[in-house]
Amino acid sequence: MGDYEVFKKKIFEITKIDLSSYKEQQMRRRIDALITKRHAQSYDEYVKMIASDKALLEEFVSYLTINVSEFYRNPEQWKILENEIIPMLRLKRSNLKIWSAACSTGDEPYSLVMLLNKMNALRGASITATDIDREILEKAKSGIYLNSSLKGLPTDFLDKNFTKINDKTYQIHQDVKNYVNFKQHNLLKDEYPKDLDLIICRNVMIYFTEEAKNIIYKKFYDSLREGGVLFVGSTEQIIKAQELGFKNLRSFFYQK
Repeated sequence: MGDYEVFKKKIFEITKIDLSSYKEQQMRRRIDALITKRHAQSYDEYVKMIASDKALLEEFVSYLTINVSEFYRNPEQWKILENEIIPMLRLKRSNLKIWSAACSTGDEPYSLVMLLNKMNALRGASITATDIDREILEKAKSGIYLNSSLKGLPTDFLDKNFTKINDKTYQIHQDVKNYVNFKQHNLLKDEYPKDLDLIICRNVMIYFTEEAKNIIYKKFYDSLREGGVLFVGSTEQIIKAQELGFKNLRSFFYQK
């Protein structure tokens, strides 16, 4: 295939994605598979292909990002969010400012809108959802989902907030979509939002190196208000949370 280190530098020049921050074996395996699929003979040839073809470039970015998502993943954690975390945050501020980072197809921020609505906490709330993948953000904005993405969603949420298109597909209502502001964002490069009450970033940190994780967690810390909370994925407990300035509230919930 050629020199992977040179390839990483060229990819950064084109996309601003730093492949050195991802676990190399896992990422390289995905990239090699895509290069083979596109019949390129080397890293250099593939770089030239994506540099001259916008569709191939977007395919490459989409392929790098792991877009496996579902509504209300790990329902017991969403119950903690509902019963403990959000009520605690609202004691200080009624108008919550929330960031769903690496939001993939939008399942997470839309789940949050429905939960806040149930709790009468949606009025005045600000919800920003970001992902590095522009194509996946377009899918999120469309709000169209297969049954498999909705299997964990409470039945009343499904009935109230979705229209059934056919036996396999649903579309989320426009009034839910209106509450989410989708933006493209690179966790490793771009500026982070500030004065947040809640950051949700789940099931993406496992793909980063330990060094990259620490950088991102520190930026999350700086983005939160005093007392703000970071909600992480079920395989992503922060080992040295106190060293980063976080207090472990519950499993997967960390407070500044």
